[in-house]
Amino acid sequence: MIGILVVCHSFKAADGIVEIASQMAGEKVRVVGVGGNEEGGLGTSTANIYEGLDKLLMECDGVVVIPDLGSAVLSTKAALDFLPEDQKSKVVIADAPVLEGTVLASVEASTGSPVEKVRQVAESAHLLKKLTN
Repeated sequence: MIGILVVCHSFKAADGIVEIASQMAGEKVRVVGVGGNEEGGLGTSTANIYEGLDKLLMECDGVVVIPDLGSAVLSTKAALDFLPEDQKSKVVIADAPVLEGTVLASVEASTGSPVEKVRQVAESAHLLKKLTN
């Protein structure tokens, strides 16, 4: 099973995205969200991201991280530095829109796809069109 870690600057945003993606993908995929700083305000927490990664890596064969903004990527990379190499190699960061990418990735993961395919599908969310005109 591939896990999805949503990293947002807001706990509420992360929680909402996880709720939507989990309902779309069902029980075959584990989606976890982390958001906000250590004080509960807006921001990101390397410690919280590490905790989310550690939790998912105990249950999953690989993890796709989907961050909301650039500094969430930096915090994720910092959290990765604390993982042993064998675990770090199981984690990829997707350059994807956080909501759409998470939903697509979660559905793809639910089909049993490997981590790289799940990342690619998340990143394909850049191509989604909401309006046709």
